[in-house]
Amino acid sequence: MSDNRQSLSDLASLTANAPAPVADQAESAAVDAPIAPVQPSAPLRDQEIDSLGRAYATGRRKDAVARVWVKPGTGKITVNGRDQEIYFARPTLRLVINQPFGVTDRTGQYDVIATVKGGGLSGQAGAVKHGIAQALTKYEPALRSAVKAEGFLTRDSRTVERKKYGRAKARRSFQFSKR
Repeated sequence: MSDNRQSLSDLASLTANAPAPVADQAESAAVDAPIAPVQPSAPLRDQEIDSLGRAYATGRRKDAVARVWVKPGTGKITVNGRDQEIYFARPTLRLVINQPFGVTDRTGQYDVIATVKGGGLSGQAGAVKHGIAQALTKYEPALRSAVKAEGFLTRDSRTVERKKYGRAKARRSFQFSKR
């Protein structure tokens, strides 16, 4: 047992007299060096604008696909060549379309031109909302975190379930008859 104690004390004395490792020297030099000022980080993405000063994006929801262009303006939204009040008669659908502007405090600052096809009115409104959110982040990359936190950049993948054979609808059975 005394041999083990002696060898441990020999190791301790060897490591105490050994020169400092290279990593420790680098750390001590880094501590002595003056700290460089931190530059504010630039946005992760670049602004994507076409030659006409518009940002383009595609929005999708259910079976609807919307092509959306966003440019600075007075807040006019045109869908398939018609005003949003005419195309989306229900106020809830218009509310859905304007959600990205409300979250980013940009209501009335951008004009939107959208062409939508496929699906019904609810799916088309969701597609336009998705497209507006995508286009806004392309025009102003700093808004991406606010829009993403609300979930507007994520494509809602829920679709209608297909009808199965032997069923009245996707899951509904035919009415049971005892006789």
